[in-house]
Amino acid sequence: MGRLDGKVAIITGATSGMGRDTAYVFAEEGAKVVLTGRDEARAKEVVETIQKRGGEAAYVIADLSDRQSLDKIVDETLERFGTVDILFNNAGLLSTKSAVDISVEEWDKAIQVNLTAALLLSKRVAPIMKAKGKGYIINTGSIAGTSARWGAAAYCTTKHAMNGLTKALARELGPEIRVNAILPGAISTAMLDSVGGEAAVGGMKEMSPLKRVGQGREIGTVALFFATEDSSFVTGQLLRVDGGVDC
Repeated sequence: MGRLDGKVAIITGATSGMGRDTAYVFAEEGAKVVLTGRDEARAKEVVETIQKRGGEAAYVIADLSDRQSLDKIVDETLERFGTVDILFNNAGLLSTKSAVDISVEEWDKAIQVNLTAALLLSKRVAPIMKAKGKGYIINTGSIAGTSARWGAAAYCTTKHAMNGLTKALARELGPEIRVNAILPGAISTAMLDSVGGEAAVGGMKEMSPLKRVGQGREIGTVALFFATEDSSFVTGQLLRVDGGVDC
């Protein structure tokens, strides 16, 4: 018997990296998973992998910079599965521009994808979870949201703001809904590859007692903790999953 049997989970940004591996973890534990992304071929691949392993999943092609796509995600989930129990706001946009160099358009897009989408999806699912008497919202922050060392201006700013949003939602949506955030460090993902892969985070590896980058599944198992009663007295928390970089 899986720890998420009968639960319906939405995971944004789940066609690769941490979101994809979390989708696999949730499906293994019995959840019906709705994953979102912009690449239909990759979305199909994740869904087919889950189905071949005996799980149940569907995908919604959505660009989180388009606010109409956010309603589409929830509407199609309700049409397919009838409810939502878990929302994992995982999708993110990495901007590498400095505060001086970034355009207003790129700044606005980063805020929409990294922050506003999480707010609007949470607003949509909160009444559903409240009516059920229980729900779980998990946000992907970053260690870039704890200092300015690791992120460029927009990314760093949105991840700091995600910490505040997590705490505000936890305060406002309890007691029925628990809201927590995962703050990954260097995780082996396409986003990391886009900035040079492990070579770009050699300093972080050396600072870590574990001397390595993390894997997507290591985020998925933490998300599973937040999505079950194993964390029944935990809400409003920001959990660093970074190999102990700043321990």
